[in-house]
This record gives sequence, C-alpha cells and structure tokens, in this order.
Amino acid sequence: MNLTLSHQARPSDDVLFQEVGGEAVLLKLASENYFGLDAVGTRIWILLNEDPGLKRAFDILSDEYEVETEVLERDLLSLVERMADAGLVVVR
Repeated sequence: MNLTLSHQARPSDDVLFQEVGGEAVLLKLASENYFGLDAVGTRIWILLNEDPGLKRAFDILSDEYEVETEVLERDLLSLVERMADAGLVVVR
C-alpha cells in the first residue's frame, strides 16, 4: 500500500484498547493477538479514534512534538501501515 497523509485510518471495530501508564495495549479479538504502543503510538491511536484523517493527526502531532516534518510523516505513515497490516485499522 502506498499510504499518504490524504488517507484515513479508522480503528477496527474488533480491537480493544487499554491505556496503561501512558502506553497502550491493543487486543485484536479475531486473532487474540496483543499489540503494544508507546506513548506516541498511543497518542496516534487516540487521534485516529477522534478523526480518521491522517493529515489531521499529522498536524496535531507536529504542534505537540518537536520533530522534523519529514521524520514525523515517515514515522506516522509507517506505524499506520503496520497497524493496517495487523488488522488494527482500516485504511481508505
């Protein structure tokens, strides 16, 4: 998949989310697999739950973190792609 900031990523309906100490644990019910997210990954998950637009998440994250825009875009798209591959989000 050639993911860009113009895509949307909606969390899958069959994923349970639990925040623990600023990090998150996700459980994919269909496969019973657990996934862990660090603090930034957790923030991305929360943003995607509010609004699936990757551009919106990118804009908010660029305001919240001191990071080069190219690095943020690469890391955001990489994480969303990995989450899509694991069935945690649905991309459109």
